[in-house]
Amino acid sequence: MIRFENLHKSFWIRGRRKTVINGLNLTLPTGKSLALLGLNGAGKSTLLQIIAGILPADEGRVITDGTISWPVGFGSSFHPQMSGAQNVRFVARVYGVDTEALVAFVLDFSELGDQFFMPVRTYSQGMRARLGFGLSMGIRFDTYLVDEVTAVGDASFNQKSRAVFHDRMKTSSAIMVSHQMGAVRNFCDSGLVLNKGELTYFEDLEEAISRHQFLVQSGH
Repeated sequence: MIRFENLHKSFWIRGRRKTVINGLNLTLPTGKSLALLGLNGAGKSTLLQIIAGILPADEGRVITDGTISWPVGFGSSFHPQMSGAQNVRFVARVYGVDTEALVAFVLDFSELGDQFFMPVRTYSQGMRARLGFGLSMGIRFDTYLVDEVTAVGDASFNQKSRAVFHDRMKTSSAIMVSHQMGAVRNFCDSGLVLNKGELTYFEDLEEAISRHQFLVQSGH
């Protein structure tokens, strides 16, 4: 369970205050894979960082009774000079999970082969995405936060990614940010739309997508 209580967040941009979350009060359903949709700059990644505890809110609080992952995506903060394997071992120690079991899972899942033991600075964007998504799925969380993970690799790899994600959703929840509606439909079953500081929940994913597309077309 994740509940927002009177949550506010704003930033100063070019001398003006921009509010991205305005008095948010909402309880997210448990056991759902939720798409978090919104225009560029709406505050989606900011909200994920607040949920993860990385970024403080200006006011209010986030209440949860479970474990929450870090926001996983192309921007994952892997140490570039360390190999994929070394990064995985570091995360395993931080989260107190079996190191070798996690390394074995991520190596198998990511399909990086020998590159898994090379410095992350040599990875392509797609390889980083595989590493980050595999690392997140390798640790059991009550809620997974996924930021801009898109389909990478061939059809069989994408099918494997969907399978492990849906397996985790049998006992967990997720919040996923993506601008690709194909990825949203593959991974999510309900939606959230963030617009002008307001967050709206849609039980029907297609309703959320329709609302999001209307905002994109109208430009606001």
